[in-house]
Parts: sequence; structure tokens; C-alpha cells
Amino acid sequence: MDADSVSLLREVLASTGWLERTRELGLALRATRSPGGLLLVGTPGDEPWHLTAHLSDEARLSGLPQLSPTLLRWSPPADAPAHLRVGLDRLRDARRGETLFVVSEDEAPVPLLERVDDARRTGATILALDGGDPTLESLAHDSLAIPRVDGPLSFDAAQHLVSSAAGDIRRLGLRERLARLVDRVTGPRVPD
Repeated sequence: MDADSVSLLREVLASTGWLERTRELGLALRATRSPGGLLLVGTPGDEPWHLTAHLSDEARLSGLPQLSPTLLRWSPPADAPAHLRVGLDRLRDARRGETLFVVSEDEAPVPLLERVDDARRTGATILALDGGDPTLESLAHDSLAIPRVDGPLSFDAAQHLVSSAAGDIRRLGLRERLARLVDRVTGPRVPD
């Protein structure tokens, strides 16, 4: 999805609340303190390659090196390049200042949930983009569930919006910051 397609998607979703929710998750990714400290993991059958590539691009284009992700793989081949050889054992070393971003449209398997729980106990921030997995969401500090119904936002499109929001370096004006604060305190405005 190119920048024009993301822009069009933003226009379509402007009144739905999805933009704000994807923006919040994208901004939460920035809490990672150092390059390589953003850990991405999916399920054994669906590793988040596409999102990893987009976040790498956003890190480079925005000048935010902490967005450069480390893809954690379930069964990395021993002869793969170093950046594609990082397995789930990396979660044992997860610590405060690092972020584990779980991307799973399907229900997360128990072995992954156990490792996510361990990473949370050692101080890593847990974020999730999922298809509505209550167990995963209960472990996450922040999550965004994309329902599998025909709605305005697909799981793939949500990944594009989150990565784009993570790399968005524009400064918010006073009016936009105050509007966000009011929305958080009072709840979003519902059009008549």
C-alpha cells in the first residue's frame, strides 16, 4: 500500500474512530528506547514480515531508529542472515524499555502467550494488534482488536495505518492536543 492509498484510507475512516485508535497504537510503539528494542512476533503460521518491512521504512524515513524492529521467528533457519535468524529465545532477554509487539489475526497459541507473560514480568511493554483474542489482550498494556466482520478496516489495512502513525513526525498543534485530551476525558463526540 503506497502513501496515496494510506491517505485515501484515512479519509474513508475519518469519522469512524479507527484512525485515532491506530494512531494511539502507532505512537505507543515509539516508547521503545533503542534500535532493535522493538520486537515483532506473530504466530507460527503467520510471521509479520510485511509490518516489519513497513516499520523499518518508517524508522529510516522519520529518523526514529527505535522503530527499527527485530522480527522474532518461530523456527529461524540456521543459515538465514543474522537479522532473520532471531528466534523466540530473544524474549528471555526482554527488559524494561523494550516493546514486544504481537501481531496475530488468529488466536495466539499458548506457548506464545506464556512467553509474552514472561516478557511482561521482566518489564517489557506489550502491545498487540489482533483479531479479538481476549487472552492476548489481557496481557497487553495496549491493544487494538480488528474484528473479522465486513467492516471499514481490514487487518492488513490496520497494519499499514499503525506503521504509518508510528513514523508520523508532525507536531500536533495546541488545538489538536486539547481536542485529544477532551476526547479522552469525556469520550469521543458522536455525530447526530
